[in-house]
Amino acid sequence: MTEVATSGRRRVEIASTILLAIAAVAIAWSSYQATRWNGEQAKAASRTNAIRIEAARAASLAEAQTQVDVATYIQWVDAYLDSDTEVQDFYVERFRDEFKPAFDAWIAEEPFTDTDAPPTPFAMPEYRLEATAEAEQLDADAAVSAATVTRNIQRGANYVLGVVLFSVALFFAGISTKLESDRLRAVMLAVGWIVFISTAVWIATFPIRFSVG
Repeated sequence: MTEVATSGRRRVEIASTILLAIAAVAIAWSSYQATRWNGEQAKAASRTNAIRIEAARAASLAEAQTQVDVATYIQWVDAYLDSDTEVQDFYVERFRDEFKPAFDAWIAEEPFTDTDAPPTPFAMPEYRLEATAEAEQLDADAAVSAATVTRNIQRGANYVLGVVLFSVALFFAGISTKLESDRLRAVMLAVGWIVFISTAVWIATFPIRFSVG
């Protein structure tokens, strides 16, 4: 074997050794990041479930409050139709604070004489429940949190794919040391470096996480 061939093979071996080393480190790094992002995904999923539970509670409270408002309103209507002012006053005094503004605004529309008036106080813009607003806000927060879950799942999957691609580079680097043909060794090594560099550039664009939190 000529000195030039020997020197060329030595360079290939050095390049293979370097690729093997850094590819192994890259695999370990990508595996670590995949684990961290899986942890972030789990935490985000837990937060999303907690928010959705709170949203369901708020929605149930709003529904219960609406049922109370409807029931007392129906009783007031019955008393009104019976011209029983004492009973009317009894129910008006017991209207919930959130219902009173809508009822007063509705009465101001003269619904019993004006056909254009809203049919009930519940159709008035003044009828607003804090529990309903809370439920809507919590639903929006849950949607944002769910998007975070999806994003973190994708980040973890990207790092897992990085592990696969770095492993491919590691394979080409390893097999290049087993071949007798200098040309084939160089080709395998070149492919390994191309895969590694391309993957490393791609991985470099990902966010990193050193701890779950």
